[in-house]
Amino acid sequence: MTHRTTLLLVDDHPVVREGLNFLLAGQPDFLVVGEAGDAPAALEAVARLHPQVVVLDLTLDGEEAIALIADLRRNHPQARILVLSMHDEMLYAERLLALGVSGYVMKQEAPGEFLRALRRVAAGDVHVSEAVSARLISRVRSGRASLASPLAQLTVRERDVIRLVAKGLGTQEIARALDMSPKTVDSHRRNVREKLGLTSARDLVRYAVRWAADQDGQGR
Repeated sequence: MTHRTTLLLVDDHPVVREGLNFLLAGQPDFLVVGEAGDAPAALEAVARLHPQVVVLDLTLDGEEAIALIADLRRNHPQARILVLSMHDEMLYAERLLALGVSGYVMKQEAPGEFLRALRRVAAGDVHVSEAVSARLISRVRSGRASLASPLAQLTVRERDVIRLVAKGLGTQEIARALDMSPKTVDSHRRNVREKLGLTSARDLVRYAVRWAADQDGQGR
């Protein structure tokens, strides 16, 4: 009898969970044992069901997903985590790997790529795309791995803001793009400057542009 890896699906969109259930129902090596729509429900389900792999959407409310990852690594280290996200892997994969997730796959990928990532994580391996893997290897070989460290301090939303700053968007445009108030955008910009040791808005723009150029140079 084929061993079946037990899974918990964590996503705040029921239609996404339903789609994943449909996909996984046809896989003989996986068994979905539970679902959750937010972090508290996910923690309760992990404690009760002991899934081997948690498939986690990164876009839970606010920074909820990041806090959930920390809680899972601290209280349920045996559960492996595969992040399934709409966010650009180049922006977030390194930080999340450092937090202890076992893999990252984007929602835009074909179902077969998601299943490949899930099987690798279930087997105890780490999964990222070939592009991210090549980038990490290139940084280590060139001695430039430290370039990622300042950004590791930033939250998901702060990274969204710096990405749009790099594209030349102002506060009002960023607010519209991210569906938040200009006041919140300004708060994120201040936080980014403080975390990165930048003294002015102009310094932030320069840093963002250099960072974007580095992403392009790494094959983004």
